[in-house]
Amino acid sequence: MDLGLKDKVVLISGGASGIGEATVRLLAAEGARVAIADRNSSAGSLLASELTATGVQAIFLHGDLATESACRAAVDDTLKMWGRLDVLVNNAGVNDSVGLERPPADFLASLQLNLFHVYALTHFAREALCRAQGAIVNVSSKVSVTGQGKTSGYAAAKGGVNALTREWAVALAPHNVRVNCVVPAECATPQYEKWFQSLPDPASARAAIESLVPLGQRLTQPNEIAAVIAFLASPRAGHTTGQLLFVDGGYTHLDRAASHGHEKW
Repeated sequence: MDLGLKDKVVLISGGASGIGEATVRLLAAEGARVAIADRNSSAGSLLASELTATGVQAIFLHGDLATESACRAAVDDTLKMWGRLDVLVNNAGVNDSVGLERPPADFLASLQLNLFHVYALTHFAREALCRAQGAIVNVSSKVSVTGQGKTSGYAAAKGGVNALTREWAVALAPHNVRVNCVVPAECATPQYEKWFQSLPDPASARAAIESLVPLGQRLTQPNEIAAVIAFLASPRAGHTTGQLLFVDGGYTHLDRAASHGHEKW
């Protein structure tokens, strides 16, 4: 299926690795022009160079998106490069494990890291997106709707992303700008793998988590998240807005019996 993304300009935060990288690659394969905003200069530059060498129009925008200036620059530089912005993918974020035992300053820093850029990038991009009658795709997390413990900052930030998705869907509907959110759960990203490797028995930890996923007892792959992001970004989703789409193999909402041999009961 042609998603109708050829020559569309897409700005993707956190696009240098994981779900962001998979999204960049898929959108590029669909013919989009991609601006990769990330603080990882080596990975981001390498990805942009690799894509450019294959004929893709791609740029890397280095910056700490926890700052207003970097968010403004990312939008401005995208517009300077291509003169328009059709899609904003708010993907950047990291589970920094800021729990309730941490001081309030750490909680605020977690919100700055995981929620501030979502608002700031959208704020600076809104006029261009309205001109293009474009789309915003936010990336949240299952911790926005499930308790996990020891991650108050990240949970609050991702809950905020969910809420802003619907707030902006209403605010931007008169301008024909669609706003949706993709919600992963247990996804096989480099960040998740790094966490596995920090544990005493990585293989057992992975197997235990995989066993909780009803569909296939496996982790979601980044390209599976990217496919849904690409669809929501495209004209094919032309009458879809304000939605939270869980791409998680049933992890978040299906009864735990689904992953524990319920067929034998």
